[in-house]
Parts: sequence; structure tokens; C-alpha cells
Amino acid sequence: WYAAADPRNVCPCGWHVPSDAEFTALTDFLGSESVAGGKMKSLGTLAGGDGLWTIANFEATNESGFTGLPGGGRLSNGSYTGMNTYAWFWISTENTATTSWRRDLENLSGGVLRNNVNKKAGCSIRCIQDI
Repeated sequence: WYAAADPRNVCPCGWHVPSDAEFTALTDFLGSESVAGGKMKSLGTLAGGDGLWTIANFEATNESGFTGLPGGGRLSNGSYTGMNTYAWFWISTENTATTSWRRDLENLSGGVLRNNVNKKAGCSIRCIQDI
């Protein structure tokens, strides 16, 4: 999270890591957190030979063009989890001194989860263009 919140930014010039409010605006635009995940996930499965998600990729349509890929993430204890089953994205908004927000796409859900996680964890970063 520290890289996601760094004022020097990990994103190219003219882009930034979305805030919690910006990600909420996206999920609201896509119909709500309960359905936005499917609209944001890349298509296909490993088993089908046409994608990177595990056997199940519930409700994936990628109709938003977001193309969320299941890169998993690093837990705060340093272990890695979720390759091919989770797509975890940092949000630049801090929650507490030791936690921040993360948005999750999962293979067994068409929704988007909003989770409060330790800042020492590791997640993907999705940059959005400045307005």
C-alpha cells in the first residue's frame, strides 16, 4: 500500500491510483458491488485453455473492458496466495494507521468486495487517468 499512496505515484504522469470514492463510483456505474465484479473480470479459465482464472470464473463478462486478471497477492506475513483465483487491487485511501482499503475480484463471485487490509500486504495497482 505504501507504494500506492506514495505522493511520487507509481502511475505514469497524468494517471493515479484510485481513491475509495473513485472505485465506488466505478462499481456504482456498473450496477452495484454485487454485479460489478463479473463485468470487470477477464474472460476464460485455465481449464478451458482460454484464460487465467481457475476452473470457475463466475459471471465474468468483462463488459466494462477493465480486464481484471487473477494475480493473487501477498499477505502481510509475506506468504503469497490466490494466483488464478483472486484479483486484489490497492485503493489509495487509508483506513487506519495500519490498514487500507482493497478491492477484490474472485473466481467464485460476480461481485466486488471491499476489504480492510494490513498496509504491509501486497496487491496489484490499477491506475486511472486524471480528469
